[in-house]
Amino acid sequence: MKVYNTLSRQKEEFIPLEEGKVKMYVCGPTVYNYIHIGNARPMIVFDTVRRYLEYKGFDVNFVSNFTDVDDKIIKKAIEEGSSAEEVAQRFIKECKKDMEGMNVRPATAHPLATQEIGGMIEMISKLIEKGYAYATEDGTVYYRTRKFAEYGKLSHKNIDDLQAGHRDIRVTGDLKEDALDFVLWKPKKEGEPYWESPWGDGRPGWHIECSVMSKKYLGDEIDIHAGGEDLIFPHHENEIAQSEAANGVPFSKYWMHNAFLNIDNKKMSKSAGNFFTVREVAAKYDLQVLRFFMLSAQYRSPLNFSADLMEAAKNGLERIVTAAENLRHLMKTAKEGAPTEGEAALLKEAAVYTQKFEDAMEDDFNTADAVSAVFELVKFINTNAASENTDAYFKELYGQMEALCNVLGIILEKEEEMLDEEIENLIAERKQARKEKNFARADEIRDALLEKGIQLKDTREGVQWKRI
Repeated sequence: MKVYNTLSRQKEEFIPLEEGKVKMYVCGPTVYNYIHIGNARPMIVFDTVRRYLEYKGFDVNFVSNFTDVDDKIIKKAIEEGSSAEEVAQRFIKECKKDMEGMNVRPATAHPLATQEIGGMIEMISKLIEKGYAYATEDGTVYYRTRKFAEYGKLSHKNIDDLQAGHRDIRVTGDLKEDALDFVLWKPKKEGEPYWESPWGDGRPGWHIECSVMSKKYLGDEIDIHAGGEDLIFPHHENEIAQSEAANGVPFSKYWMHNAFLNIDNKKMSKSAGNFFTVREVAAKYDLQVLRFFMLSAQYRSPLNFSADLMEAAKNGLERIVTAAENLRHLMKTAKEGAPTEGEAALLKEAAVYTQKFEDAMEDDFNTADAVSAVFELVKFINTNAASENTDAYFKELYGQMEALCNVLGIILEKEEEMLDEEIENLIAERKQARKEKNFARADEIRDALLEKGIQLKDTREGVQWKRI
């Protein structure tokens, strides 16, 4: 299995630190609002990476945090007249709803920054002790960037070039030793949440949070650290500097970063008016469509979001789900028995698509080619599944399709949804009206249900319904 490592800028053979186990950390969102579709990309991408690693038999310890103390959260709380904790807890809950809609599985652990302050104080103290950090008279603690000899190894930035870019930043009264030094602990401000520390009341800097949460839940060394490419510098670069200076071992063996998401070929921003939350997308599409759309490109390629591309994703997903529905229908009425000789030969032919799928995923998780392999399997199934086939043959094909779609997080069969009593009664009344050949009333009920978002389909097996 090959993984593109941002650290080496090349694809490397994936060899975990411990055989059969993978320790993976993904930077989660800062919870001050509903998550946007830019946040959704790493969630979906790295959930799919995790699913494939598990499909290959690895035991994956998958940790993804919530940043629940931050300037943006505090600003939102002040605007609302509530507390930072109330804002964070509300949007963590909303984020989890969106993740469920996108079929992003809960992490092994979802640590909160505010619950790990003790560990942050401990790591900062160790960095001071080792000479990598220093406290100033105003209670700020800074990291001595230049003391870490390998600073810039992830982002491939030269520290002298960075210094040149920071020359004009120093201001009178700045207590930093060097313009490149970054904050580990900041003193409290009026009306902001704070914690006690050896350097005075305050709160942690953003970068130290992930270093500490990764260490606590996964250990000093991990296999994969992942996130959006906007985190490479300075966030992940600073995490490496902190963690490796404090722990004395390499932080992460592989660094994975997904590319940006553009909207109609433009960078997403609130000021440009092309900013979409996952909740807004959910009002127009099933979030399975958003997930499928996100997997239509290899994760390191920039992805363009548009109405046309979402419609294409919706149609593509429907093709897959419909093929699965047809197979389930055929299974119900199929004759029992083992696959015939001809069916066994067809199943052998179908196995090629699983191999194609795996080859794509083994090549740095190329979901675009993996999806193509699923479409080829769907075409094969549609061509080679008929009512005269055996149930064992259908089960084999369905199992194959289900295994691949499960890696991609595509749900082939949604749990049967219960209708409320009023709608159930209308469907029963329509059935009776049709029986009595009162087609005008039957049509009237069908139209009324359509207005309520329930579409009916009359089949030989009876009336089928779906939400639209």
